[in-house]
Amino acid sequence: MKEGKAFQISQNEVLNAYKAVKANKGAGGVDGIEFQEFDKDWKNRLYVLWNRMSSGSYYPKPIKGVEIPKKNGKKRLLGIPTIEDRVAQMVVRNRLEPMLEPMFHEDSYGYRPNKSALDAIATARSRCFRMKWVIEFDIVGLFDNINHEKLLELIRKHCQEKWMLMYIDRCLKAPILMPDKTLKERNEGTPQGGVISPVLANLFMHYAFDGWMAGKFPNCPWERYADDRIIHCVSRKQAEFVLDMLKEQMKRYGLTIHPEKSKIVFCRRNNELVPEGVETSFVFLGYCFRPRLVKSTQGIYFMGFTPAVSAEAARSFRERIRTTIRKAGTTDIIKLSQMLNPVIRGWMNYFCKFTPSEAFQKGINYVNQKLVRWIRKFKKKARRSYRKAQTLLKRIALSNPKMFYQWQAGYMPM
Repeated sequence: MKEGKAFQISQNEVLNAYKAVKANKGAGGVDGIEFQEFDKDWKNRLYVLWNRMSSGSYYPKPIKGVEIPKKNGKKRLLGIPTIEDRVAQMVVRNRLEPMLEPMFHEDSYGYRPNKSALDAIATARSRCFRMKWVIEFDIVGLFDNINHEKLLELIRKHCQEKWMLMYIDRCLKAPILMPDKTLKERNEGTPQGGVISPVLANLFMHYAFDGWMAGKFPNCPWERYADDRIIHCVSRKQAEFVLDMLKEQMKRYGLTIHPEKSKIVFCRRNNELVPEGVETSFVFLGYCFRPRLVKSTQGIYFMGFTPAVSAEAARSFRERIRTTIRKAGTTDIIKLSQMLNPVIRGWMNYFCKFTPSEAFQKGINYVNQKLVRWIRKFKKKARRSYRKAQTLLKRIALSNPKMFYQWQAGYMPM
């Protein structure tokens, strides 16, 4: 640390922040500088950033707006800060997160140390066995509609560091360069794509939802992962009341419950009668919870209410496999496996955790089928016969069982 600086920020903090940002990868921002170019002069770049942050003269550049498609055919706008600005945000986040983390609720799972989406699903699965009613609700554009003044007011409750408050304020208000190259001022929201956005959103939702639920409805447990959440209730009447109160609570924080994406679900088991006008399934973090035939530890089959990969998640996976194979343009099966394995590994590690049989039927089996078609296309001996291609793929799998990730896990071609 050098003397004469307005704020106590160490050069080591900036270096550690850069290492964390680089590990997360990602594209460059409005300045067009990618990691490859940043690394050529990283010492000088980080020194300049430290100097500006510790003297109070750091101002973030505009955020790069990037549109990505949503499931409903519409587009979501991501805000990508420059690498330098992501490092600055990480410096602030590394100081802010330890201040906030101890007070966050145990059922808040998103972007938190030692918590994951699979933890949230496991908890939801357990509670659906004990409580028959679930509220599935969606907040309209959570990250886009967080009130800046309200958020800064909440931050001040837990942080008195002037430089942190100043830089958070500047990051929140940095304009966004839209895809049509127009510059748009930002008066609300914390952009998805920002390093500090998940922590700020968690703080906002801690007051808007987590703490409110714990105090107002302590007997209605819930699971929340960022803006994906469900609430468990003991009766339909209770669920309807909680949902009505929730709508009012969200309004107090400037948020809106989506009327079409929010519903009350009955967790049906065995041969229970389904009350009129309610659904018996919901999707949470890519898993579809619905009645399924399950086997107990004693070997007895019964109708339970369990999670398995959703149809949308499986469809998205199949499309990604199809696109990867098409773009690969290779006749080398080893190179093909190197391109597909990261996709397969990530998907299986997530969706084979619960009801793996459905993950195989809806996704992994498709990979093996596509490999058969790939063999028919590029191997002359199997070009005219699907059965010959199947036999050839099976021989390859038996001789090289570690070539594809699903084979390593025991999902061999038929």
